[in-house]
Amino acid sequence: MAIVLGPNQYGKAEVRVVAVDRTTARHTLVDLNVSCALRGDFDAAFTDGDNSHVLTTDTQKNTVFAFARDGIGTPEEFGLRLARHFVGTSEWVTGARIAVESYGWDRLSVGGTPHDHAFRRSGGEVRTAVVTVDGEDAHVVAGLSDLVVLKSTGSEFWGYPVDRYTTLPETRDRILATAVTARWRYTSAELDFAGVYDGVRTTMLETFASVHSLALQQTQFAMGTAVLERHPEVAEVRMSMPNRHHFLQDLSAFGLDNTLDGPGVVYHADDRPYGLIEGSVLRDDVPAAEVAWQGTPGFC
Repeated sequence: MAIVLGPNQYGKAEVRVVAVDRTTARHTLVDLNVSCALRGDFDAAFTDGDNSHVLTTDTQKNTVFAFARDGIGTPEEFGLRLARHFVGTSEWVTGARIAVESYGWDRLSVGGTPHDHAFRRSGGEVRTAVVTVDGEDAHVVAGLSDLVVLKSTGSEFWGYPVDRYTTLPETRDRILATAVTARWRYTSAELDFAGVYDGVRTTMLETFASVHSLALQQTQFAMGTAVLERHPEVAEVRMSMPNRHHFLQDLSAFGLDNTLDGPGVVYHADDRPYGLIEGSVLRDDVPAAEVAWQGTPGFC
């Protein structure tokens, strides 16, 4: 039996970089968390401690800051610039994966007028991008996480198998809430990423709101289908959506009616345990690109 080195990569994780554009009196702010991972001829570093092919992770960190000095653009564009740089400048680097999280900031208002240089961190939603350059090929997976949405009606859940352990009652009207984590792979690395991203996000939100849901699975598939129908630039969509359960609170002990047949006003929000719905929606005529998804956990 021989013991050999398997697949490997290394890089600098979670480089926090904030870039302020001061070219006008009205400043803009970009807040990123950037992780780099390089693939290539690094076997000797693992097996023998030979660092002659190791581009240090400190150098990778400094490269992120240096590239930010020239402007960031969209997370996808920034990731492509970094990945192509790492692959193009070292002959022993054959692939690079750049993962970017982008945090939103909203302007503070003074007297109803948005301020030029004062901001507040927006909600928990995070924009994401993962760029993979593998030799001459480039793949871009955009996405978002923790997009929290809720419908106070327009959702049902019934018709499921019942056994001795089933206690959940069927319902024809319920609150449907989830925190969407979605990733979508583009068909090209040369796109108007800002415009397509905004369109995909809007499509998901509109579909969640408008589809009468018989299950969160149905809603998820409808959201992915709508994205592919409206956006030919997208090859596939993968989603992970926890079901944030809301149960009617029993107030009968206090002589108060709180049933759906009555007012149905007060709910208990249960954060755990939760159902976790994961799925993918894809075009059957677009080649798969699993290398684009390597190192992106949390999806089936």
